[in-house]
Amino acid sequence: METTRKEDVFTIGEMARDFGITLRALRFYEDRGLLHPRREGSSRFYSEADRKQLTLLLLCKRVGMSIIDIGEMLALDHQARNAAGGHKHQLTIRDRFSRQLTMLIERRDEVEKAIDELSGHIAGLDSDLAVRGT
Repeated sequence: METTRKEDVFTIGEMARDFGITLRALRFYEDRGLLHPRREGSSRFYSEADRKQLTLLLLCKRVGMSIIDIGEMLALDHQARNAAGGHKHQLTIRDRFSRQLTMLIERRDEVEKAIDELSGHIAGLDSDLAVRGT
């Protein structure tokens, strides 16, 4: 993601390559109102601000947030950067990320318990099979 240009304007192909996503994904995010590249005919041109939005969008996606949640996070981030009282919006973003982190930790704990349970069950089956000579 180190593309630097005189005007800091990026094409859809550059964005897809730089972020390791498909053109279709970028169009999907635009269709959902999550990205707003400048349009000239059928061409899309992305700014540094669009890159920052996409970075946040992809983080939210990776941590399991819904499209609706992602839209809300992007709106909060925009307000935090551009409005008076941005500190309040940053606290809201932090709170939402903290809740998501808590949920992911709980999910991880549940997965680890399931793995332990399945491992024990498989070990028991392996033992039974060994006794039967299979």
